[in-house]
Amino acid sequence: MSSVARTGHLDGSGHASIFRIAPLPGETAASLICRLAARYGLEATTLRSSWQWRNTAPPRAGGGLRADAEVLLNRAGQEVLAKLCGVGQDVLAQALPSWACRDAKLAGQRQTPAAVWRIAGAVAGPVAFGCRLCTARRTGTTVRVVRYTPRWERVCVRHGRWLMDADADQRLEYLDVRQLPEVAAAQRRWTAVARRALHAGAHPQRVFALAHAVVARWWEQAPGWESETIWPRRLHHVAGDNAGAELDWWRIVGRDAVVFPEVVAVAEMLLDPAMAELAWRGSGVRPPPLPDAIIWCRLGERVGRPWLGPFTASDYDSPLISWMTGVIRRRRGERGPYGDDLWWVHHDHQSATLATRLRALGKERKAPSPGPGRMWRAVVHPEQQALISNAIENAAKQLLQLRGVQSGPALEAAQQLMRALRHSATLIDDAFKRTTLAALNAGIPLEEVAPWTGTPADTSPALLPGPQEDSG
Repeated sequence: MSSVARTGHLDGSGHASIFRIAPLPGETAASLICRLAARYGLEATTLRSSWQWRNTAPPRAGGGLRADAEVLLNRAGQEVLAKLCGVGQDVLAQALPSWACRDAKLAGQRQTPAAVWRIAGAVAGPVAFGCRLCTARRTGTTVRVVRYTPRWERVCVRHGRWLMDADADQRLEYLDVRQLPEVAAAQRRWTAVARRALHAGAHPQRVFALAHAVVARWWEQAPGWESETIWPRRLHHVAGDNAGAELDWWRIVGRDAVVFPEVVAVAEMLLDPAMAELAWRGSGVRPPPLPDAIIWCRLGERVGRPWLGPFTASDYDSPLISWMTGVIRRRRGERGPYGDDLWWVHHDHQSATLATRLRALGKERKAPSPGPGRMWRAVVHPEQQALISNAIENAAKQLLQLRGVQSGPALEAAQQLMRALRHSATLIDDAFKRTTLAALNAGIPLEEVAPWTGTPADTSPALLPGPQEDSG
């Protein structure tokens, strides 16, 4: 006999109404049903027998129910849920985004409480895990909650947590960002950015999507940026100070939290009329024309990376170029393939979701192990490979030239030979240091790289040798 039958009473419809269990704002109906079952001391499958189901539950890869599963109910089914919760349907309608959604599979079902399974992302937008500490504070129980949460509201400021997407089959519900106050500060700043977007006649969600696409593209290019130190530091923190051999996994899981401050900064930039003016003047249409590099340098300054300009300026097929093109067309009164929409993001530029990237990583890991050369090309950015190859070629040329300096008077030959050897050693050392940096960026554990460099295994990454800046 269940705890409900032992300790409670049943209302006229035969459904228990012992406790008052209010929904959390933005919660999925499936999450609420699971919390109800836990409160009544029942298995979720037992409580779900209160409804007739029109399809099967979406399974999780490792077994069980997907975290982002959602439930749509007909009118009779909604009455059952309201009675089980002990609250009015108006309370549920206000809190549950899926409450007003209807489904063709439920058509014609009026008297029988019926339900249908759906994926939350296809119902009312992206979903994330709720903060269990906040849930316990509000409900008195520490249980998992899944809520519809846009990506600009993923920080639990009270507990310093970045709330993870619930649509990916991975083990984490949150990332610890207590040591990264800039992440919470960016969320607070987004409120003003959203107001600015509305004032400019743009939807904040679309502005955020474009800014996120821009920064996500940088994130993929960042392993080749030797001057980039901010993102590796943040990723180190969210990975519990030890990404280790799972660097590729952490780069996927930690991306949205790590780049969030830059996403907000880029959104601010895209809404700034001064930046649109630079894009227009940089096109050479309106005198005096400005070099294209100016807007890229301003962009680098906005995100705290003055050196970023040349990297973004050379990326000719990027979301930023599309935005600049839209600005120029709008100023000229021209219409592009999508009108004068500045915020449209081409499908090829849209940033992949956490679930998509994890699936791709899983396929890569299941694939047959590639050869060493192919593996190196897969994990080391092409620009870094080119720098290493160039350093090796320069060293090889210098060594070949040593043959020609071993003649003439002994003093002159010795001096020339020593200078050439010193220069060759410098070139080889540069290639060695660039390879070391590439190995670390490729995810080779620090404890393996350190002995190759002749440094202790417990050396901080910041103390390992790095390539010298080009003097030319």
